[in-house]
Amino acid sequence: MTVKNYYVHLKHPHTMERKWIFPVGMGFVISLFLVVSTTLTSPDGTTLLPLDRYYLSSSAAAAATSIFVESKFKPLPVSTLPPPPRLAYLISGSAGNGIMLRRTLEALYHPNNQYVVHLDAESSAGERLDLYRYVNTHSVFRRFKNVRMIRKANLVTYRGPTMVSNSLHAAAILLKEGGHWDWFINLSASDYPLVTQDDLLHAFSILPRDLNFIEHTSDIGWKESQRAKPVIIDPGLYMTEKSDVFWITQRRSVPTKFKLFTGSAWMALSRPFIDYCIWGWDNLPRMVLMYYTNFLSSPEGYFHTVICNAHQFSNTTVNSDLHFISWDNPPKQHPHYLYLKDMQRMVASNAPFARKFHHDDPVLDKIDSELLFRGKGMLVPGGWCIGGRQNGSDPCSVTIIFDHYSANSCCSKVIVNLEEILLRALLLGVRICNYKLDSVAKEMDSRCIIIRHQMPSSSLRFIDEAVLVEHFTEVNITRKNGGYELFVTDCIKFTSSLLFLFVLLVLLRVNGRAC
Repeated sequence: MTVKNYYVHLKHPHTMERKWIFPVGMGFVISLFLVVSTTLTSPDGTTLLPLDRYYLSSSAAAAATSIFVESKFKPLPVSTLPPPPRLAYLISGSAGNGIMLRRTLEALYHPNNQYVVHLDAESSAGERLDLYRYVNTHSVFRRFKNVRMIRKANLVTYRGPTMVSNSLHAAAILLKEGGHWDWFINLSASDYPLVTQDDLLHAFSILPRDLNFIEHTSDIGWKESQRAKPVIIDPGLYMTEKSDVFWITQRRSVPTKFKLFTGSAWMALSRPFIDYCIWGWDNLPRMVLMYYTNFLSSPEGYFHTVICNAHQFSNTTVNSDLHFISWDNPPKQHPHYLYLKDMQRMVASNAPFARKFHHDDPVLDKIDSELLFRGKGMLVPGGWCIGGRQNGSDPCSVTIIFDHYSANSCCSKVIVNLEEILLRALLLGVRICNYKLDSVAKEMDSRCIIIRHQMPSSSLRFIDEAVLVEHFTEVNITRKNGGYELFVTDCIKFTSSLLFLFVLLVLLRVNGRAC
């Protein structure tokens, strides 16, 4: 065959004879069937894809499909819960508090939270530099980048408005740089947690995110003559060296443009309220701040007065500062230091924080070992710590990074029940801005309590009388003065009654206006 004939043959090959087309096609079909049937047959001889499936009844077909492993799987439920809460802490201290502040920070640390630490201008430059180096060289803090130090120290006079100014300064930093968080909690270096952050986040996770834990009252009593009417000047506003406040001889009257409230200087405030305090779009926060500039112990009144005079926030308060404090009595102005003898009372309080403590007191070691499970100089272990504990090693030296850490309760001996804290305050007759309980916690006998509560008509939509009757001994809802009166008799020990959560929601979610 010549080269020319070869290329002609490639270009025009002979067509296959027609008699071979049918046998080849049948062979291909049979081979394909054998391959498929062999592949889809289990070792015990059961056909994984039976052909009779296509002509079985619907029930038989459904039974046949169950042979697939995938049919045993159930789809994971899609969670409708909000993401776990995040807390933003301010931990502040003064001269000599640097080491204690570090210890409090370690006991409070969690990668989901945000932290601002501050040593005031009374502390030495060396003490502030040591804290700055510690924050910036700690391997976990550097990894999660959620601890900040106010490097330009503020001069804080704790009986004057500079403490309020310092809190607002930290809150502004957290709003600008702290990403998403839900509650702002201010603590001092002499405060200490009684629960792990895992447990505290779990306790907060079931609450509405607009609640504000702030102990307060409008019954200012002796403070009217000794704090509201005197005029003081805080040198910390304009001097570079700290000195005590001084008094002006002239006195002033109690304001009539807003109502004064007072309470604890320690609180957990919601992000919406902090946002309102910083921006003050109706000018109330600024106006009240200027008034409290000349008010003795303004940290015990500024936030309380703002929140109870702001219509959009006055029904979001919970009358508790979330602290165990052993006060002098009377007049509850100076807390006693806490020691080992106070340990049982602290645990029984179910409060997440306590104050105040001496530096390196043995009670702190006991709290670390028995309540926080924390080794000396280590962070409190949580679900984010995956390191081992062999030979006393720090389990948080190895961590995981996550976007939404699950807020699960862990293992604290102190059970933080924020609903119970809130409801105990309600049932013992403590006011929550809008509400005055006419007859609260009146014991009929050792087991029965009467609750009579006035509420606006807008709150009726939150009440399910059938649910009330199911849990309470006697329930009556009647119209009175344009609103409604809820009259309840409870003969169940109230700490075990599930309805108190319901009462909480009724009292906190209504649309009342005036404090």
